Parts: sequence; structure tokens; C-alpha cells
Amino acid sequence: MPNHLVLIVMDSCRYDSFLRARTPNLDRLGATHRRFSYASWTAPSHSVLLMGIMPHASPAGTFASEVYKHEFGHWMRRLGVERMSFATFVPHLSLPKVLRELGYTTVGRVSLPVLNQHTAYSSYFDDYRLMDDHNDFAGMVEEATFPVERSMFYFFNLGETHYPYMLTGLPKVSGVHGVFKAQGRGDAGDDGEARAFFGQSEMARFHGQQARCVEYIDGLFGELLEKAPPNTYFVVTADHGELFGEDGFFGHGPIMHAKCFEVPYLEGPHPGSASSLPPM
Repeated sequence: MPNHLVLIVMDSCRYDSFLRARTPNLDRLGATHRRFSYASWTAPSHSVLLMGIMPHASPAGTFASEVYKHEFGHWMRRLGVERMSFATFVPHLSLPKVLRELGYTTVGRVSLPVLNQHTAYSSYFDDYRLMDDHNDFAGMVEEATFPVERSMFYFFNLGETHYPYMLTGLPKVSGVHGVFKAQGRGDAGDDGEARAFFGQSEMARFHGQQARCVEYIDGLFGELLEKAPPNTYFVVTADHGELFGEDGFFGHGPIMHAKCFEVPYLEGPHPGSASSLPPM
């Protein structure tokens, strides 16, 4: 039987937000680790993820080249194939291309407009689409199928953990996201209104709400586990973190702060699988 791979990226989900959440379904994959993104906002971080490089553990006393070597080598374990290395991924440095060459059908569903289907991120995907709704992991789960006759790779970028964290009535903080949403309307995606910076109580509310969004995702992940066969491997992480008032910062992007890079990381075979991989 073929193997299936699911890569889930919770956009902007900070490591300690994940730890605050109750995640009984995700916990079935194994322990959650604190790792670090290679970038502080969506676009460049996904460039690295789709190269096949997952967030790193920032090991001391190790040459950076060894970290990359081990990361590319981990795909042998995830996919159950032999002799994979950095050389497997060059010159294109594309995880979906490598998977297509291994016979996978590659499917991408994204929530953030900077990852839309007209960008290079869609390269080597057989089916790639920006979802109509910012918060539609439920739609991604509903669409997912796992045919017996072929291997599937699903790449899911989730907007639920990104501002406004499934809350309504909040000010529009557009940035690049708003500019992309405004395309075709003849404006730049900015309403021109000055905004007061969020107060600490509001920041704390956002932090707690991001944890609740993780719990919402966990419920849908349980539905995905029910659909997926035992020969499915899962990788769950975030593209970057988020600032909720620490040192006067909010959000992510042009911010050099540890909380902007801390992300949760967990992976493993379907909990119904007979596989027993040693910890990574």
C-alpha cells in the first residue's frame, strides 16, 4: 500500500500558545518540541518549509551544515525510502517536486494570500489553491481523500491561528495580507485610518484566543485522523511565532525577538499505525 504525507502549518502559532491549548488529538502523534523558524513571517518561512527543511532546534556546538544534512536525511524515515539526502533535493530544492518524483499526488491548500496559487509556492503541486475563507481547515479536512491506489501529499497552511484569531470586530491590520486581499478593488488595502496600539489586556486576550484556536484545530485534526489510513505520516508545526506585547511588540514580521521565531513542532506516523519510529 502507498504511504501518505500530511504537512500542517499553523500560521503565526507561537510555541507557548500551543502548550496552553488542550490538544488530545495532536498529542497522539507524540511529544511537542520547541523549535525555531528560519524566518519571522509567512512568505520566507514557507519558502524554507517547501524546500523540505523543517524548523530547527538551534543545537549548540554543531556545524550548521550538519543540521541541514540531518534534516534532509530525516525524509528517509518519514517516507520510508532509502538513500535520501541533500543531493536528492537539488537543484530545485523543492519538497513537492521530490514527492512527485516518488509518485505522490501533491495537493496544497493555503489560507494566507501571500501563498496564493499565482506565486512560485504552487510549483510542482498537482492541485494548489488559496481557500476562499481565512479560517477553513474544516474545508481542507472535508476535501481530503486518501485513495488506496496512490500516495497523497497534503500541504495545509491554516489561517485560524493568524490575526484576528477567529475573532470578529477587530481593527483591520492589513499589511501584506490586506494588500493582497485588496487586489482588483483599485486600492492598496489600507483604509488610511490611524490606529491606537493595542493595550496589554487586549494583547493577553489575543494570546489566550490563539490557544483556543489551536484547540479548534485539534478537534478538526481528530476528524482528519479518522479519515486518514494508518499508513499516513504527519508533520505539524508553525511558520513563525507571534508577539503579544513582549518588549512593546505585537504581531510578527519586521521584529527581531525570540517569540517571533519560537514554534511548536511534532511529527509521527498515524497513531493507528504499527510503525514505531525512535524519537527524532
